[in-house]
Amino acid sequence: MHTPIRTTVIGSYPFPGWLEFASQNLGKFGPADIEEMIEDAVIAAIHDQVSAGLDVITDGEQTRLDFNLSFYGYIKGISPNESETRKFGPPAHDQRGKHNITETLTAPNGLGAVKEYQRLKRLAPEGPVLKASVPGPYTLSGRLLPNAQYKDRFAITEAILPFVQQELEALVAAGCREITVDEPSMSCYAYKENTKKFAEIFNRTVEPVAGKCYLSTHLCFGNFKGRPVGYRSIQPMIPDFLDLKVNEVHIEMANREFAEVELLEAFAKRMNVAVGIIDVKNYYIETPEDVVARIKKCLEYIPAEKLSVAPDCGLSQTARWASRQKLINMVKGAKIARKQI
Repeated sequence: MHTPIRTTVIGSYPFPGWLEFASQNLGKFGPADIEEMIEDAVIAAIHDQVSAGLDVITDGEQTRLDFNLSFYGYIKGISPNESETRKFGPPAHDQRGKHNITETLTAPNGLGAVKEYQRLKRLAPEGPVLKASVPGPYTLSGRLLPNAQYKDRFAITEAILPFVQQELEALVAAGCREITVDEPSMSCYAYKENTKKFAEIFNRTVEPVAGKCYLSTHLCFGNFKGRPVGYRSIQPMIPDFLDLKVNEVHIEMANREFAEVELLEAFAKRMNVAVGIIDVKNYYIETPEDVVARIKKCLEYIPAEKLSVAPDCGLSQTARWASRQKLINMVKGAKIARKQI
């Protein structure tokens, strides 16, 4: 049970233009300059979310220049592999860097999410729930190339899994009470991989913190440069993903025009459901009335006390002016819907 039609976000928020410029010219800045820029960017992300009136906010993932590649800076035993990276042409996942594994994988200093949460806690006002997010091990394994020691992606996943477990435990120890484990790769490949194995991997990952925080997972079909990458259907996830040990599952719906919305009923019988009702890949700005209509579709299959609403995915690939107004209208629509029920 939680606030009926709770308003939340996935994790990422667009960088201010000056932060993106600075990230491309890091050699011109000292460590103190960089820390100041990051803090200012987090303040800006908090401001936009709080001004919109969200029930749940994040730090906007302003320290993450890439959804999972940024975490590779914390993992020892890897090196960039530039030979397979396409530099030019239309954006696609093959433009994202891959890495060779050069020795046994370790993460001696964690994955950085605890520092992010502590910064958010220090800068955020009283009121909104503070949420942290961490990529799951299967998603994190996606840009690492197998070798003789780690023969396939699942072997790499098993090596990374303890790092994610330790990060989740450290977040809870730091006082974080809401955590999302992002596993878009699992939903992207559910149509061709062993979904029972996916669920088993996920549940082992979160086992140390299950029952110790409000735990959710984000399942989507990719959002690199505003482009999906997976086979966009929920059907292959059922029934195995219904066994995920989470309080809440988040599934994108808006950019799929609410196809398969009826399948959310099965999830709602097991857990709370956060529905993506704002399309982060589209620059059409949803009106509050649009939001109300979409919420009514969700309420046909999900009780209000089990429903959260959110953008389809993180907002890092959507311009800030659009992200800000989309969140404002989402909250306005949710408030109208609450009154109507």
